[in-house]
Amino acid sequence: MNDKQQLDKQFFKTADTFIDLANDHCDKQESAAVGSSLLYATARFSSFVVASQAKDLESFESEVVHAIDFFKKEFERMLKENLEEYKGVFSKEQEQPKYQHLMKKPTE
Repeated sequence: MNDKQQLDKQFFKTADTFIDLANDHCDKQESAAVGSSLLYATARFSSFVVASQAKDLESFESEVVHAIDFFKKEFERMLKENLEEYKGVFSKEQEQPKYQHLMKKPTE
């Protein structure tokens, strides 16, 4: 396994630990609330990453616009990838969607 493959493996392993924790929280509260908390945590940690790489306030402030642009683009790219993957949940080959038990029931 080369270095890139090792990094990719670690990247997804780390992401899966956060997803597992979020799924645990979904046992106690609505998934939308968990998603909002996770999004807030991501923004907060991303802010820490930007701040921790700055030498001083001036270098921090000079990176803010670039950081926001970077994180927005990365989030959008990753969200699109994952939404595309979730299309398979609604596969016509299945009698019901794969995650039917987690989906909201239509009101009658």
